[in-house]
Amino acid sequence: MRSNTGTASSSGDGASWGLKAAALAGLMFLHVPLWLIFLYSFTTEQSAYTFPPPGLTWKWVPQALQNPDMLSALGLTVRVAVLATFVALILGTLAAAAVYRYDFFGKEAISFFLVLPLALPGIVTGIALRSAIGLLQIPFSFWTIVIGHATFCVVTVYNNVLARFRRTSGSMVEASMDLGANGFQTFWHIVLPNLGTALLAGGILAFSLSFDEVIVTTFTAGQQQTLPIWIYSQMLKPRNRPITNVTAMLVVLLTTLPILLATRLTQRDSE
Repeated sequence: MRSNTGTASSSGDGASWGLKAAALAGLMFLHVPLWLIFLYSFTTEQSAYTFPPPGLTWKWVPQALQNPDMLSALGLTVRVAVLATFVALILGTLAAAAVYRYDFFGKEAISFFLVLPLALPGIVTGIALRSAIGLLQIPFSFWTIVIGHATFCVVTVYNNVLARFRRTSGSMVEASMDLGANGFQTFWHIVLPNLGTALLAGGILAFSLSFDEVIVTTFTAGQQQTLPIWIYSQMLKPRNRPITNVTAMLVVLLTTLPILLATRLTQRDSE
C-alpha cells in the first residue's frame, strides 16, 4: 500500500510539474515578443536590430511623443473609442434589459445576433460593414469608423450587463415600485447602482477593444489612420522602427491597464 501511494504521489507531482512547465511555455510564447518591443524601444540602433542591443537610450520616447502624425492618429483613435464606448453603453444596456425582462418571439435569435459580431472573424465583419456602407452610399469618415467599432463594443457591454441582471434579485425592483417609486426613480436608485461596476467593466473593455482594433478599421476608415493602422504602416519604414516600438509600447500600456482594472472589477463582483 505504501509503495502504491508513493507511486501515485510521484506521478501526481510529475503531472503537476508538466502542467506548470506547459503554462510557463505558453506565457513566454505570448509575452516574450511584447518584452522585446519594450526592449527595442530604447535601443541605440535605428534600423538593423541585433541582440543584445549595443546600448540603451531614452531619445526615441520624446521623438515619438512629438511626432505629429502619431499624435493625430492617437487623437482620432481616442475620439473613436470614446464615442463607440458611449454608444455601446447605451445600446448594450437597453438590449440586455430587454432580453432579461421580457419574453418575446425571437428572443434567443436576437441574443445570438447581438453576440455574433464579436464571434465572427474581424475580416468578415469588416467586409460586411464595407459592403453595407457602400450600398447605402455613406462616405467613409470618422462616423463610419465609430459604427464599425460599436458593432463589437456593444457585445462586451451586453454580456456584462446581462450577467449582472441575472444575479440581481427582481424583488428589489418590485419593492421599489410597491413603495411608490416611478420607473425613473427605480432605475436611478435601484437598478443603476447594481449595474454600476458591470457598466464600468464593460465600458473599459469596449474602449480597449476599440483602441487597438485594426481589421474592422481598415475596411471602414477610408483614408483616415487610427493609431494601430499608423503603427502598421510604419513597419515598412526601417528608420522609424524605434519610434514605432515606443508607440506600440504605449498602446500596450494604455490597453493593458484598463483590461486589468475591468478584470479586477469583474472578479470582485463574482466573489
